[in-house]
Amino acid sequence: MSIFGTILSKIFHHADAAPAAASGTAAATPAAAPTTAAPAAAPAASGTPSAPVDVDAVLSGLATKSGQPLNYKTSIVDLLKLLGLDSSLDARKQLAGELHYSGSTDDTATMNVWLIKQVYAELAKNGGKVPADWTH
Repeated sequence: MSIFGTILSKIFHHADAAPAAASGTAAATPAAAPTTAAPAAAPAASGTPSAPVDVDAVLSGLATKSGQPLNYKTSIVDLLKLLGLDSSLDARKQLAGELHYSGSTDDTATMNVWLIKQVYAELAKNGGKVPADWTH
């Protein structure tokens, strides 16, 4: 599977699991988040969800459980770490190739900034609800 495909799968898988897990802890969880995601749980198993997946909510939940401060909103390295994926330079170069990065992969700072924005833009294209400032 491609690196982006794995990112997509991990985020959407956690979104599918969140309503089921939240139902057992309803008193500790705000009611608005699980109820809006619940209808997407069943159809999502077939691929793209029928309702947008709240990417921010999924990643915030993972960050809370991670026990380490990760700047996943603006750092591709931290996003990959949060998802339990390889964040090495080779992995990021491979991801850049998958997403058709046209700049130099030797300019890692520029590539990394482009990657995080492009990953969130691609998540939005594939059924994710992503805050607008994450893609610009």
